[in-house]
Amino acid sequence: GGVLVGGGVVGTGAGAWIFRRLQELGQNDTVIGVVYVLMLGSIGGLMLREALSTIGLARRGQPPRARKRRHHPLVASLPFRTRFYASGLYISPLAPLLLGFTTGVLTMLLGIGGGFILVPAMIYLIGMATGVVVGTSLFQTLFVTAVATMVHATTTQAVDIVLAGLLLIGSVTGAQVGARLATKVKPEYLRLALALMVLAVGLRILLGLVWRPEEIFTVSLS
Repeated sequence: GGVLVGGGVVGTGAGAWIFRRLQELGQNDTVIGVVYVLMLGSIGGLMLREALSTIGLARRGQPPRARKRRHHPLVASLPFRTRFYASGLYISPLAPLLLGFTTGVLTMLLGIGGGFILVPAMIYLIGMATGVVVGTSLFQTLFVTAVATMVHATTTQAVDIVLAGLLLIGSVTGAQVGARLATKVKPEYLRLALALMVLAVGLRILLGLVWRPEEIFTVSLS
């Protein structure tokens, strides 16, 4: 967790620099939209495939396939391998450091929570146990998003406190509803719904990039 936080804090600084350069070039909306489409399409596609596979096995009365815990060959090839006892991993600290850095950059550019990237990456790339992934990703997200918010507020002035407060109230209420639904709906159907929602958002952003807008030019006041 500490290694991920260190990489994430450095990544927020790099992401802030990239964000300012894109603002100066007037290409921040286009670049961020393209990155969103690529990320949402890939993550939503993987989740959809896994959810449909699990649902298909359940309908045929077959148990779900057990997933072996193993990290990506690229992670295994990195030097300075260290044992992380809480996670049960023996990998190079460069892997979580680079992962945290990438998450920090994306948090600054896209405003997404670290768990959106960290959870699948820690499971499929690093090979971390699912039970440890949740707490570790929340630990990293807590610090990195706080730093990213402060950097945005002080450098780009891109933080709307009133809107953020309203979103926070809605999120707290929605979390209670989601917690109750999670106990009544099978996990594979929840993953299916999430995958479809992610793909729908990605499709909407893609259409916004390719459709001709009603107003070709936009003016930002600073």
